[in-house]
Amino acid sequence: MKITHIDVYLLNIPLRGTFITSQSARTHQRSVVIQVHTETGLTGLGNVDPSPGYSDETPEEVVSCLKDTLIPAMLHKDPREIVLRLAEMDQQVKGCYHAKAALEMAFYDISAKKINAPVYRLLGGPVYSKIPLIGWIGQKSPEESAEEAAQWASRGFRTIKIKVGKDLEEDSERIRLIRQALPADIQIRIDANEAYTPELAIEAIREFSRYNILYCEQPVARDDWEGMAQVKKAVSVPLMADEGIVTPEDILLVAEKRGADIIKVKVMKNGGLYKTSRMIWLAGILGLKCVLGHGFSLNINALSEIHLAASLANILFPIETTGMLKIQDDVVSHPIRVENGCVEVPKAVGLGATLDQEKLSRFQLPTNPLGP
Repeated sequence: MKITHIDVYLLNIPLRGTFITSQSARTHQRSVVIQVHTETGLTGLGNVDPSPGYSDETPEEVVSCLKDTLIPAMLHKDPREIVLRLAEMDQQVKGCYHAKAALEMAFYDISAKKINAPVYRLLGGPVYSKIPLIGWIGQKSPEESAEEAAQWASRGFRTIKIKVGKDLEEDSERIRLIRQALPADIQIRIDANEAYTPELAIEAIREFSRYNILYCEQPVARDDWEGMAQVKKAVSVPLMADEGIVTPEDILLVAEKRGADIIKVKVMKNGGLYKTSRMIWLAGILGLKCVLGHGFSLNINALSEIHLAASLANILFPIETTGMLKIQDDVVSHPIRVENGCVEVPKAVGLGATLDQEKLSRFQLPTNPLGP
């Protein structure tokens, strides 16, 4: 089997309102979708969804890396030789993990379709039949936040994630009202997205801990491992490193610096399913717990993380793959169904996604697909 050509699409999908974090405020998700074609007729889909202020690559940079560097190196190669293709991509360019993840995702999709099985069969799964998700609350007024938290709980979500980091007093009031609005058994995770200095992080986390917080995510800058260690030593709430976790070397650094109790991985951030699964394994060896998922994505990217989660016995549930809950529409024919705060592990072959050509045209930004 050989790759004949790869289509690349830059998309702009409207969100269900405005979503605000300490890093950005957005009303749309700008994403990259690819379709890999082979001479057998089998095709595979990949998708990455960079976030402003969070991701090291913009969507436009992903498109450029794909078209100028990675795709030419992949043409006429066998997409089922995934580890070899990843090695070749790494030889072509350092970093560019989002672009590499999009291609590798499509290669897994094709490989699973070839054997008429879901992707998780290639990853060692399934371990679970259902995957629980989080409810996600951006930065909004305390009253609006509490109302939204109650809505998430009514829909069956058992863990709520709250974005903090702009105003300590208001954030504390938001968390207080959210905790009041929720049953006692529902967990609260908070995420500062690098908003604090170490000193302010200590003050904020001590304040938030009054409301039974499960953990605090990335309170200080992604490269401030000394600051993370300082905060971790001073507070009782566990810390999670996210933005600072890109490569396996970053996990080793966390363990060396004792900068976090938990790490956060994403298929697109960490270069694909294969590399992400190995990072999760490494974290477990080093005694670090692991959370999978990200807050803004289209269905294809979300499906990749659902397949990965289905094959893993050592991640913390629920996963944080919630992008499909935020978008008004998508470019797949059958979007993921979320019921009672969970998604069923897909039974369809491959990733389980098919492109809707009309929606693809509707949301596509002006960049031409790369043909044969």
